[in-house]
Amino acid sequence: MNKELRSAVIAGNWKMNCGPAAAKALIEDLKPLCVNAECDVIVCVPFVDLHVALEATKGSNIKVGAQNCHWAESGAFTAEISAGMLKELGVEYVILGHSERRQYFGETDVTVNQRLRAALNAGLKPILCVGEVLEQREQGVTEEIVRMQTKIALQGVSEEEMKNIIIAYEPVWAIGTGKTATAEQADEVCGQIRKVLAELYSEAVAQATTIQYGGSMKPSNAKELLGKEHVDGGLIGGAALKAADFFGIIDAAK
Repeated sequence: MNKELRSAVIAGNWKMNCGPAAAKALIEDLKPLCVNAECDVIVCVPFVDLHVALEATKGSNIKVGAQNCHWAESGAFTAEISAGMLKELGVEYVILGHSERRQYFGETDVTVNQRLRAALNAGLKPILCVGEVLEQREQGVTEEIVRMQTKIALQGVSEEEMKNIIIAYEPVWAIGTGKTATAEQADEVCGQIRKVLAELYSEAVAQATTIQYGGSMKPSNAKELLGKEHVDGGLIGGAALKAADFFGIIDAAK
């Protein structure tokens, strides 16, 4: 991390876990732990928890995010949520392009771009996820895949709008598997993403953009990962569901 150039951000992706009661309890456990956090802290909760999370985090330094949004402002899209609805509710962040959305729900690089555009138009701050599957890693095309995903997702995004975007590198083979990219692998790919941003925009934009690592980050490996130059935080899955574990990663961001 280089906090002089960009914000360090630890975001929890709760996925499909915790109903409203459990969400409130977890946030109440987190609040006193995060009072002196030296990084930005975000909890990205299921849609049904958003109202409870927004109420529970009032007056704290914990921000609230959603886990997806649709590209349309409104319409016949049963079970979907628009970016404008999230903004009206008070949500600040939204995860877009997560590998589980790509794998199970047909997300493509193009639809991720459409959702990103909608989120920015509504005034939300996207956490854009990119990353390769195991086969692509073994084929040696990680850089090509990540470059492509990043470039397509950011089509039509201005240099000014990049100030509101966080990018999360999540090697798909390390999500929920217990496997973790080495600190060197994580730093290398985050650095490649930063290089793409410099090509698309400028070196200043590249250096100012927060790039997280997501993929089985936990208290035991967070310090090593966060100690790398290009790793500016984490998008945390399983470890975000236990206050002590999530705080252990936040504390490592010192």
